[in-house]
Amino acid sequence: MAQCAFIGLGIMGYPMAGHLQAKGHQVAVYNRTAAKARQWVEQHGGRHAETPRQAAEGAEFVMLCVGNDDDIRSVAYGDDGALAGLAEGAVLVDHTTASADIARELEAKAKATGKAFIDAPVSGGQAGAENGVLTVMCGGESASFERAQPVIQAYARAVTLLGPAGAGQLTKMVNQICIAGLVQGLSEAIAFGLKAGLDMDQVIGVISKGAAQSWQMENRAPTMIKGKFDFGFPAVWMRKDLKICLEEADRNGALLPITALIDQFYHEVVDAGGARWDTSSLITRLTRKG
Repeated sequence: MAQCAFIGLGIMGYPMAGHLQAKGHQVAVYNRTAAKARQWVEQHGGRHAETPRQAAEGAEFVMLCVGNDDDIRSVAYGDDGALAGLAEGAVLVDHTTASADIARELEAKAKATGKAFIDAPVSGGQAGAENGVLTVMCGGESASFERAQPVIQAYARAVTLLGPAGAGQLTKMVNQICIAGLVQGLSEAIAFGLKAGLDMDQVIGVISKGAAQSWQMENRAPTMIKGKFDFGFPAVWMRKDLKICLEEADRNGALLPITALIDQFYHEVVDAGGARWDTSSLITRLTRKG
């Protein structure tokens, strides 16, 4: 069992850190809202630290799960940052969905002080985090990955190394591009079926057994039909992720015309008051226009 630190106890990080502790690892936690960290310790045990540095001290593995590139820098760098507390040879694992650039930057800074780094964004949403069945997409050196993989498996069903630092983040971008297209297609299909007077629960029950089947259809179509959008990953976060995808596409020359359009659709959802609705709320653009 390993000495670990977990920095960032949001809807994903809170249960992920809980799985680490439950599997026998010793976990120190840090969260910007200290009350959340104290609550976690009361529920799971472990230790609450006042700064990222204090959380990282003595840890073999430090996991980050925060909001964006700037949030990563705020908890990783500086005198109170996680890198300052990490011992030589320890591994920093970043589960944040962020840019490939910040992953490469973090690896360079970690290497300069004798530490290792893995970028490891996750997929599976709040339910995946709570049930410990996330998919983890990793970038970094194979030796560091092999050390970290058994620890990450505390909250994952699949942990895969996809290339050097940044490859995990690039893979997560591919994931989000796919999800955006799937949810938009599903939204249009359900809205069309409702307009046509079909029993859409029955329709989904039929077509989900054929080529149209997807995780989104199986898990979100029934709730989309009912107009329920409180299932974790919010629209405002999807906008953040799609912005990362579009910026990377500008750099590498990829064409993302549908993704750019769907990003604007999410912008409409957020502006309509749906910032905290989950990603399946794209359908509201279609069903609330009569």
